[in-house]
Amino acid sequence: MDTLSQSFRVLGDATRLRILRLVAQAPLNVTELVSLVGVAQSSVSHHLGKLKGLGLIREERQAGYSYYSLALDGEDTRWPLIRLAQEADDEAGDSARLKDLLRAREDRQALNERLLEPGQSWSLWAGALASLLPPLDVADFGCGTGTLSVAIARWARRVWAIDQNAEALEQAKERASREGRTNIHFLREDLHRLSLPSGERDLVVISQSLHHVESPAAVLTEAARLLKPGGKLVVLELMPHEERWVLERLGHKHLGFAPEFLEAALKESGFQSLTREAHARDGAGPFRVFLLTGVKPV
Repeated sequence: MDTLSQSFRVLGDATRLRILRLVAQAPLNVTELVSLVGVAQSSVSHHLGKLKGLGLIREERQAGYSYYSLALDGEDTRWPLIRLAQEADDEAGDSARLKDLLRAREDRQALNERLLEPGQSWSLWAGALASLLPPLDVADFGCGTGTLSVAIARWARRVWAIDQNAEALEQAKERASREGRTNIHFLREDLHRLSLPSGERDLVVISQSLHHVESPAAVLTEAARLLKPGGKLVVLELMPHEERWVLERLGHKHLGFAPEFLEAALKESGFQSLTREAHARDGAGPFRVFLLTGVKPV
């Protein structure tokens, strides 16, 4: 009864009711709530603290931000309060602004996913390799929408672009067609078990793909199987991070890797002459990448 009484007192403020109704529709961060309800950030944070203190909302970290969402379900004795808030007249027009905000968020998310797709950081320098490398047979593990595969095809003899995602492969094929690349073979297969014959590729590239697979060690072993003696492996991966939102939103299965972990897996798969290079975090972004290379023994 005491908790119910406190909840009534806390929800006696109109701004708190608006905030509660908004976070009941979608998880929102402080900046988004400020833009929706039109009050100062300090005031929004104060109201969120009150609502959180009574267990009416929960706080979760995603992509470097704290997002607030409704913490109650229909079993809670305070649920009628929530229902009343949801059914009240929307005189301030919060719902319309929320729809616009969520639409803009989806647009930004789509852009971020394109920026994170495998191969984006390679596209500029990959073309410059054309005059430096001999024609090679290359396998691109987890090619996604084909950014890296098409870049490699500019200098490689043949490229096998491999991914399990049918939609991504269709986009990769369209990208290759636009650029007139006819030396790319597209395969929709599981990277753990490929149908390609052993010992026929000169180079295997795995760019930001291992964090999508169940068993990175098994994929590295498969890469070793495909390579000729003396063939090379290049792996670009994420350092360990705490951005758990990528698990659901982007389909990651691992929150990055310690370079030492993948180096040990490369050695276990038989690779030699290993090299490693780590790169600084890109601006304010939460991700940092590292590069590993290895050679299959002759």
